[in-house]
Amino acid sequence: MNARLNARLQAPSHSPSARWALVALSLSMLLSSLGTSIANVGLPTLSQAFGASFQEVQWIVLAYLLTITSLIVSAGRLGDVIGRRRLLLGGLFLFTLASLLCGVAPTLGWLIGARAAQGLGAAVMMALTMALVGDAMPKDRTGSAMGLLGTTSAVGTALGPSLGGVLTATFGWPALFLVNLPLGAAAFVLAYRHLPADRAAPKTSRAGFDVAGTTLLALTLAAYALAMTRHGPFGFITVILLLVAAIGTALFIRVEASAPAPLVRLAFFRDPALRAGLMMSGLVATVIMATFVVGPFYLAQGLGLDAVHVGLVMSVGPFVAALTGVPAGRIVDRFGAGRVTMIGLSSLAAGCLLLYLLPARLGIPGYLGSLIVCTLGYALFQTANNTAVMTDLAPDRRGVISGLLSLSRNLGLVTGASVMGAVFAFTSATVDVTTARPETVATGLHATFAVATVLILIALALAGVSRARAPRPMPEAEPGE
Repeated sequence: MNARLNARLQAPSHSPSARWALVALSLSMLLSSLGTSIANVGLPTLSQAFGASFQEVQWIVLAYLLTITSLIVSAGRLGDVIGRRRLLLGGLFLFTLASLLCGVAPTLGWLIGARAAQGLGAAVMMALTMALVGDAMPKDRTGSAMGLLGTTSAVGTALGPSLGGVLTATFGWPALFLVNLPLGAAAFVLAYRHLPADRAAPKTSRAGFDVAGTTLLALTLAAYALAMTRHGPFGFITVILLLVAAIGTALFIRVEASAPAPLVRLAFFRDPALRAGLMMSGLVATVIMATFVVGPFYLAQGLGLDAVHVGLVMSVGPFVAALTGVPAGRIVDRFGAGRVTMIGLSSLAAGCLLLYLLPARLGIPGYLGSLIVCTLGYALFQTANNTAVMTDLAPDRRGVISGLLSLSRNLGLVTGASVMGAVFAFTSATVDVTTARPETVATGLHATFAVATVLILIALALAGVSRARAPRPMPEAEPGE
């Protein structure tokens, strides 16, 4: 029976189609990104439907995000152990089934639990899509494939609010989740038919998977994410959560140093290119999140735009990212990931500096032009950095490294939402930003993007140091790992 099941989970005997395999991976990325943004717009309707407070329905979003953040590295490592294709199929099945459970949820608790299960499926999909590019695509097309994945991620993020609004108004809140069923089924069929078969993997015994490290990392990341996403003032509970995260990090490092088959080999971080790639990814995500957190307040309070026009202006960034992802991939394939990383970061630094200087002088055109420069830089950086980190990895390390790369981005996003939002609120010199005067909001914008410019300059320095050092091969796996 096990042999028959394994045979069914292997790819068909004919040669896999790289094009359709990439479509399957792109759909997986689209679904996981759509799940992040589509539910937000339905929170008021869900609050009324379940008779719940705003704080309670927020857990519909938080359950999804916390699960992804906590388990994405573990999902990547598990893919390395049992097979990335096999696990991606399982993740797609779980995501689609959980979407159905969300759509028929009779209670808020049921919906939150189903969203957590959906987040587990999304963690698998996010961790393994980039890792599977190396299995499904030739090396000279890696940049283009990464660019397409970046495009579909941006499309999912941008499409979520507008699609969610239309679905909620037309069919009711269950449609927010049921829309995933045909897309999930299509992705599953394409992945089953066209992704290449998994290579022979180590035995999936307890020694092959680091249960202690997985548990510690999940708890540590959950504590940090909860601390960063808590509403209200920085207080005792936030301090406790950050302390738990710090202790958890120390314990995780100690456990990984002695584990026979660690979740994350500490030797990975001796590779300067990987170390720089992860740090740059976190810094850039922190800065990009500032545009999503600070932008709406500045456009509404500082420039006096109504909600419709704020939404239109805010959609420009994801729209530009969607248009530039594939061309960015081709540029990386032609000129090299290292050079394009530097160009992307330079453009990001210029965009942040322009956001500091131009909106107060030129109004909406100044904000839009600066945002476009930032987005172009982000598209170039993201594609180049993903390509640089994921190229030339040993096949049995792609899953965990892809998970670490996605984790660094997610941690940057939650940190940016909290820290950059706090910088904006503090420098606006007001308790409630929604009632602040335009000039104080402008001051907050200046301070926020001054900090953002410094963060991107740090990322540029990391990129320069990484390029100056001779590349070193990823440490070889030790026996039993």
